Amino acid sequence: MNERITTAGIVEKDGKYLLGCRNTEGSVNNEKWEFIGGKNRWGESEEETLKREFLEELGVNITVGELLAQVDFTNKDTLYHLKAYRVCPSSYDFHLSVHSSISFFTLEQMCDLAMVDSDKQIVGFLRK
Repeated sequence: MNERITTAGIVEKDGKYLLGCRNTEGSVNNEKWEFIGGKNRWGESEEETLKREFLEELGVNITVGELLAQVDFTNKDTLYHLKAYRVCPSSYDFHLSVHSSISFFTLEQMCDLAMVDSDKQIVGFLRK
């Protein structure tokens, strides 16, 4: 089985967390909410992956903080190691490229959202 690292950036503002609603037709995760992030490319550090993903997906630079959670899951014969880091954007003037919308939610509100399964597990870590 292949293994791969993927990342999630946890942006917290006023007790709420940033999520994006995925706009990928044909994807199993279409129209589900997720933390911003993505798959690690060969030779990239996890910090570099998050910085690239936030720039590509929201058009903002970020500062990457501490590791908050790690969740493992399998998708299409690949074992993913999802690592969630606290991040701080340089601006909240987001420009969407792969999400139909973004918003801030409390942890309680996230319980009622249709979220990507692996990201639901991160919410459990944030609640502790």
